[in-house]
Amino acid sequence: MQRYLALQKIVEMGSFSKAAEFLGYTQSGISQMIASLEKELSIKLLSRSRSGAVLTHEGSELYPYIEQMIYRYFAMEEKAKDIKGLDTGIIRMGAMSSITAHWMPSLLKEFNEKYPKVEFVINQGDYSLIQEWIKTGAVDFGFMTPSVASGLEITAQKEGALLAVLPQNHPLAQMDVVPMELLAKEPYILVKEGHYHESMEAFEAIGAVPDVRYTVHDDYAIMTMVEAGLGVSILAELILQRTNYNIAIRPLDPPLKRTLAICYKDKDSLPVASRRFIQLVKRRLDELP
Repeated sequence: MQRYLALQKIVEMGSFSKAAEFLGYTQSGISQMIASLEKELSIKLLSRSRSGAVLTHEGSELYPYIEQMIYRYFAMEEKAKDIKGLDTGIIRMGAMSSITAHWMPSLLKEFNEKYPKVEFVINQGDYSLIQEWIKTGAVDFGFMTPSVASGLEITAQKEGALLAVLPQNHPLAQMDVVPMELLAKEPYILVKEGHYHESMEAFEAIGAVPDVRYTVHDDYAIMTMVEAGLGVSILAELILQRTNYNIAIRPLDPPLKRTLAICYKDKDSLPVASRRFIQLVKRRLDELP
């Protein structure tokens, strides 16, 4: 298994030497491990050049299966720890920036007080990426909208508002509630959420087509662009907490909601540390913003 873990680290870092240093091997030692693995599989897995190490075509085809095997290996280790009692472990999750910024700090602090040796790896992405990470085993679970959680189990659902975000001096900022049909006529900055966009679904429902000028992945970048007068947007109420941008935030007409949930492939295959963390989220769900 150490050979597969070494391969994973080389792919992540793009370098034999960096992976060797990280894992505590000599460069020749890690090279011998990969050579042994390639001989066993009868496949050239990696291509080395001055710019680094990358998967070969054959290696790219095989690598998703290797990642799943590594995931299962860690899941087995976690199950063994579950039998003995949780001491150490790794929790891998996928989340949007709003969850990372406004849910994670208090949850991580509380969890670490009880399980101080558990390590967290948080991959930040949009709905499509998170769904892919869950299905390939790159993460144990993820926070996403149930609407796009195809083929996944869902738990711990929580609803929050989506709000109009406007420059402070914008005419629509003078209104207490912003009609979506008026928002559609303004230069619109779309937050990239993969193949599914809650705001675009809402515009379509009222028969409006927004004037999309920019598509941006980062919510905070969108707030900066709105502040600069480049357009208007719709963002989750959760991400709009504790911001100091010079922007106006207004409810929409009709009101627009977003549902978030924890999604995973199979509850029984979740590592024990991830199951305990999900239990904590469920207990704290009503208190979370």
